[in-house]
Amino acid sequence: MKDKNWKNYGLETQAIRSGQHRTHEDEHSLPIFATSSYVFKNAEEAALRFTGQKPGNIYSRFTNPTVNAFQERLAYMEGGERCLAFASGMAAIMAVGMGLLKSGDHVVCSRGVFGNTVLLFQNYFGKFGVETDFVDLIDTKAWESAIKPNTRFLFLETPSNPLTEIADIELLATIAHRNSCLLIVDNCFCTPVLQKPFELGADIVIHSATKYIDGQGRCVGGAIIASNEIIEKAIYPFLRTGGATMSPFNAWVFLSGLETLAVRMKAHCDNAFALAKWLTQFPSVSKVHYPGLPSHAQHELAKRQQSHFGGIVSFELRGGKEQAWKLIDATEMISITANLGDVKTTITHPATTTHGRLTPEVRKLAGITDGLVRVSVGLENIEDIKNDLARTF
Repeated sequence: MKDKNWKNYGLETQAIRSGQHRTHEDEHSLPIFATSSYVFKNAEEAALRFTGQKPGNIYSRFTNPTVNAFQERLAYMEGGERCLAFASGMAAIMAVGMGLLKSGDHVVCSRGVFGNTVLLFQNYFGKFGVETDFVDLIDTKAWESAIKPNTRFLFLETPSNPLTEIADIELLATIAHRNSCLLIVDNCFCTPVLQKPFELGADIVIHSATKYIDGQGRCVGGAIIASNEIIEKAIYPFLRTGGATMSPFNAWVFLSGLETLAVRMKAHCDNAFALAKWLTQFPSVSKVHYPGLPSHAQHELAKRQQSHFGGIVSFELRGGKEQAWKLIDATEMISITANLGDVKTTITHPATTTHGRLTPEVRKLAGITDGLVRVSVGLENIEDIKNDLARTF
C-alpha cells in the first residue's frame, strides 16, 4: 500500500485503510511488531535517533510500528493532527495532567465524569498542588464562574457517565479560549463516528480504547489526540519517560476494532434507542436517561452535536438500591460488569461500582442515585435484551 494522506477520505475508509505502511513482505493484514528494541546500522544512526535528529524507531516503550499505525488511524478519524496511545484510558488522562499541569495550577472538571477521573484529579493531582473544581456539566455559567487566572484547562465527558447529559462543546470551547484555557473532551461514549469535538472547538480529545474502539471487551488501552505542538511539547515527553505504554498486541486488536466501528456504533444506537423507548412504559421506572428521547433535557443539543444518540441507557428505579440489585441479579443473558462498549450487553449499578469510591455527598451532586442502573446496550437481538430485563418488571 502506498503511503497516502487519508484526510479527504470518508471515516469508514479511514477506519479500514489509514495507518498501514506495508513492509517488504507485502502483507495485506497489519502485522504485530512484537519487539522491545530496534537495531541501528551504526553508532551514529543510534545517536541521531535517540536525540531526535533522525526519525525512526528507538524503543517500544515509545516507538512501535503497530502502535504507530493505531495512532495514525485514530488521528485521521478524529480529524486531529496527532495521536498518542497509552496503556489505558486512565493512563491517557494521567498523561494529560502530568504533561500540562504544574503545582499551583487549577482545573475545572465536570461532575459527570467516570469516578476514577474524579479521584485522579482530586486525590492524586491534588497531592502535588493542583486544585480542581467540579461543576455541573450542563451549567455553562458555572463553568465560566469557576475559571481562575491559573486555570489550565476544562475537562469533560459528553455524553456523561452514567446520566448521558450533553455538554455544549462549542460554547464551552468559546468560554475556555476566551479565558486562555484548553478544552479537553473525553469522547469515549460517542467515538469519532458519532461526534467530532475538534470541529466544535476542542483542543484535546481523549479515548478509552477499551470501550467501543475495541468493541469486544478484549484489551485495555487509551489515546490522546491533539495538535502536534501539544503532543510534542507536553504529552510525548511524559510517555517516553513515564512508560504508560500501549502494547503492540493491544494496538493490533484496536486497529481491527476500528475497522468495524462505524457499523457497530449504528447498531448500538438503534438497539439503545429501542430499549430506552421500551423502558418508559414501566411504572417502576421513574426516569430514563437517553439523549434520543424527546424528554431528555439536551435532546435538541444532541441532535445538533451528534450524528446519533449513543449506546448507553440509564434508568432510575423507584425501589432504590434493593430494586436495582434485584433487577440486575434476575438477568440471565446480560453480563453484570462495569465495562461498556461491548457487543455483549452489560449492566451495572453505578452507585456501588463505577462511582462507589466517591463519597455519598459527591455521588448526590453528580446525580448518582441508589436506584440508578446503567445498561451498555449490545448487539444481541433487541427482543432478547428486553426480555432479559423484563424478568422483574
